[in-house]
Amino acid sequence: MKIFLVAAARPNFMKIAPIVRALQCHIHNNLEWRIVHTGQHYDHTMSQAFFIDLGIPEPDRFLDAGSGTHATQTAKVMVAFEEICIKDKPDLVVVVGDVNSTLACSIVAKKLNIDVAHVEAGLRSFDMTMPEEINRIVTDSITDYFFTTEKTANENLLNEGKPFDKIHFVGNVMIDNLLYQKEQLESIDPNSFSTSIFKTQLDQFIFLTLHRPATVDNREKMSDIIIALNKIAKEIPIVFPVHPRTKKMILAFGLELSDKILQLPPLSYKESLFWWKDALFVMTDSGGLQEETTALGIPCYTIRDNTERPITKTEGTNTIIGTSGSAIYKSYQEFKSGKIKNGKIPELWDGKAAERIVSVLINSLLHI
Repeated sequence: MKIFLVAAARPNFMKIAPIVRALQCHIHNNLEWRIVHTGQHYDHTMSQAFFIDLGIPEPDRFLDAGSGTHATQTAKVMVAFEEICIKDKPDLVVVVGDVNSTLACSIVAKKLNIDVAHVEAGLRSFDMTMPEEINRIVTDSITDYFFTTEKTANENLLNEGKPFDKIHFVGNVMIDNLLYQKEQLESIDPNSFSTSIFKTQLDQFIFLTLHRPATVDNREKMSDIIIALNKIAKEIPIVFPVHPRTKKMILAFGLELSDKILQLPPLSYKESLFWWKDALFVMTDSGGLQEETTALGIPCYTIRDNTERPITKTEGTNTIIGTSGSAIYKSYQEFKSGKIKNGKIPELWDGKAAERIVSVLINSLLHI
């Protein structure tokens, strides 16, 4: 039996890494697995050292899909992935998350009568203006194995008519990776990071990420957000690793960030964790950080109107605040006044999700 593990970009590798490490512990003569990098977002910093940090080998296949419109990108991935599926004949394709490659590789696999497993299945924002929501829904419509991170995802899948016995509540592979990386971080010299000198100069700080096109591509919205951030930074410094897209739009709109906002280049996962684990709180429009801050008990204010990860809001430390400058500043004032949300770690977010996934797959594929 042969398994393809598909990843499209840096966050995807964070999700497949725990699965790879779990598979490495299950050596079986009748089981092969290969990592497929679609190249949807090629990142030159994903060197051999990147994969060593994750504890996984470099990808076996690189499809070099590149960027482009949603249609162009999806089509490139489909064509390239079909070619290797026909050549290598996998029995199962494992996809993660909700990027274009998730959708593209699922469609190709099913049309070749190859089973599909979706990790992070069933998550829904119920916002059809989000390309990721379309990718999630279409992928789940043709998936054979649904691996969920929270029970609301199970409910969503059942409401959509998915068979109960194909839905597996296993926990969250992102938390597997977080706990693995946190343990690794504790064993290295923090001064090895290029940005560590700045951290020693800060008594306290807020950690910020912004990258979603719906936010950063809108001049009026981005201007309003930056006005609020500059106001907050007068009182507490903000550490802001600037995504290339965000940097491009800030320059294009002629916006200026306060000198109290420490602008950093994009950080590796481990260096980013080195920063935000000690922040007073995190402000973000990322999906992953909503989960990770909940796992470590860090207050998180999500600069979005909705979330596909509701458990971070109902049980965790996450608060959805919208995208207006006034809402951002209001959240800061509430934090300052002591109105801080105390959350708990959700069920099965224990660092063993990947082990459960691999157990299901091995039992199903090899009938052990």
